[in-house]
Amino acid sequence: MYIPSFEDMLAARERVKPYVHRTPVLTSEFINELTGADLFFKCENFQKAGVFKVRGACNAVFGLSDDMLEKGVATHSSGNHALSLSYAAGRRGIPCYVVMPRTAPQAKKDAVRGYGGIITECEPSTSSREAVFAKVQAETGAEFVHPYNDPRVIAGQGTCSAELIEQVENLDIVIAPIGGGGMISGTCLTLSNLAPEIKIIAAEPEQADDAARSFKAGYIIADDAPVTVADGLKVPLKDLTWHFVSKHVTDILTASESEIIDAMKLIWKRMKIVMEPSSAVPLAIILKNRDIFAGKRVGIIITGGNVDLDSLPWNGDIK
Repeated sequence: MYIPSFEDMLAARERVKPYVHRTPVLTSEFINELTGADLFFKCENFQKAGVFKVRGACNAVFGLSDDMLEKGVATHSSGNHALSLSYAAGRRGIPCYVVMPRTAPQAKKDAVRGYGGIITECEPSTSSREAVFAKVQAETGAEFVHPYNDPRVIAGQGTCSAELIEQVENLDIVIAPIGGGGMISGTCLTLSNLAPEIKIIAAEPEQADDAARSFKAGYIIADDAPVTVADGLKVPLKDLTWHFVSKHVTDILTASESEIIDAMKLIWKRMKIVMEPSSAVPLAIILKNRDIFAGKRVGIIITGGNVDLDSLPWNGDIK
């Protein structure tokens, strides 16, 4: 198992620079007063393809040699990595094959196809996803770019927190959602080298809390098919992301479905920005645990904005 290094993150920063945005950091006086903390929202919902995962996907795709690209790239994803890899592959002029759950938001399927990705659908479980993907890869021979358990992807995701600490000084805490752990691992990689004094907290849905249970148990506990409105956080940790989580994360906290939806609605209303349910989990955690965050300078990574506008969670249309 190759563990990405700080030098890999620095190389990724230069490699992806032509293809990604340096996303803004926004604040809200109202939400600061509500939480008692100074919150700084790193808005990856404004990223290319609407999600942070473009960073890791571009690093993987543009780091490959020409002879490795003849048959394209392939992955499995609930949506955001699929559309990000499709975006990156399109810019390098190669095919991208993706396996997606049939229940993935239509907006994400449409985005994948819009970027030129070729979708094969599977059942909404990790076991089905991996089994169908094995067939697709065998048929295409494409280079596998795992959505999070890949050193190239983790190094790329680490560029987000590198930007954040340049944009906001003296942070006490950085909090981000956790599913498979790609963003959190990249955050750990960067901050452990550049700002080891910053605490890293991961935010997870109660109904998909395998990372929190793994963190407490000291080994990976994987759920096969959790059900949560935070569709981007349904996948389990793997060995590479567990390496970073187990060594550098301060805590993993959870929020209920209603708390996640309320936080999402609050950001939409007060900050006027579109973000998906997975991105609302960190604010839900802060609202639920004010004593932990009060008086602190907190960086929040808003991971994506690819929400299905025809199926908003506060309308009761949770899939």
